[in-house]
Amino acid sequence: MQLDSLFRSPMDIVALAFFLGGWMAFALAVQGRIIKRTTLTRAMDLQREAWMRAMARRELRMIDTSIINGLQQGTAFFASTCILAVGGCFALLGSSDQVLAVLGDLSADQPLQRPIFEAKVFGLIALLSYAFFKFGWSYRLFNYCSILIGAVPVLSDMRGDAAETEAALLRAAKMNILAGRHFNAGLRAIFFSLGYIGWFIGPWVFIATTTCIIAVLVRRQFFSKARLSVLDTPGL
Repeated sequence: MQLDSLFRSPMDIVALAFFLGGWMAFALAVQGRIIKRTTLTRAMDLQREAWMRAMARRELRMIDTSIINGLQQGTAFFASTCILAVGGCFALLGSSDQVLAVLGDLSADQPLQRPIFEAKVFGLIALLSYAFFKFGWSYRLFNYCSILIGAVPVLSDMRGDAAETEAALLRAAKMNILAGRHFNAGLRAIFFSLGYIGWFIGPWVFIATTTCIIAVLVRRQFFSKARLSVLDTPGL
């Protein structure tokens, strides 16, 4: 199949570029590479480190392992969901005629051709597969984090092990933060895959759904009450 046959109009290329560019720009903004304003994710990274510091003072760490187990279960849930969604996409390919009939009624443009529809479905599969691998790696990192938590010595003012404990808790904190970032990347892929569905109707709908997704995510990361509740200085 020729590449130019995958797009019905130049607007399809513009819409896809807008989708990919918006996704990349938002990911960089969340990491603080574009906008210096503290995001909810970066604020929670600081809380993850604070958690590890509090954990180092506890001799009994059942609560910490319980939290890690909860994070792993949530990650495993989304990973399983991605697998089911990928299976649904392949089932969608087997019902192309029925789906094309429905899309033909929704689209104001020329009818969607079967090869183009199938190519877009494979694009959706790629997005969901990317999310699955992010969740899978995040699950593994949370597992490593639990091991690093077990390796953190108990902080005691009566012993000269403060430096050793500090180094160990920072290793656990960094692993925890990294696991959280991969989880967020997988979740972000799922959100943007919802915007991607608009492309099945048309490029303008694709742009509109992508814009809605970006607007919702920007509000949550930069202007939500959840962000203000985490920050020590709400004006940031």
